[in-house]
Amino acid sequence: MADMQLVVASKRVEPQYVEMMVPLYSYGCERKVKKTLSHLKGIYSVTVEYDQQKVTVWGICNKYDVLSTMRSKRKEARFWKPEDNVEMEDDEEEETSPSLPRKGFNKPSLALMKARSLSWKAWKKVFARSLSF
Repeated sequence: MADMQLVVASKRVEPQYVEMMVPLYSYGCERKVKKTLSHLKGIYSVTVEYDQQKVTVWGICNKYDVLSTMRSKRKEARFWKPEDNVEMEDDEEEETSPSLPRKGFNKPSLALMKARSLSWKAWKKVFARSLSF
């Protein structure tokens, strides 16, 4: 994650606020969120409002990197403003374009099907015999 922290900018860079909606289930979650985000480079302060389920980060940072770091702890995290979430979803769709399945590769081979059905003892015997040569 250290490589995500680089911010390319001009001579003068101003800090920004990043507001996120993060599901918090207990006050322990609040501490976990603060600890996770405070270790990022360029973050000056992290404010967690437990009642509103809102996390505000202030610092020189990329808001998408902050959100991806937060999603490593809370998968349902999203930006507070809905228009920012739309931009994030568009970026994810471009990165994960589904590829077309190739013909003839839909079913696993017979060897793989047999290999999956072997028990642990059978695998142990196979590898013991192959190493004995």
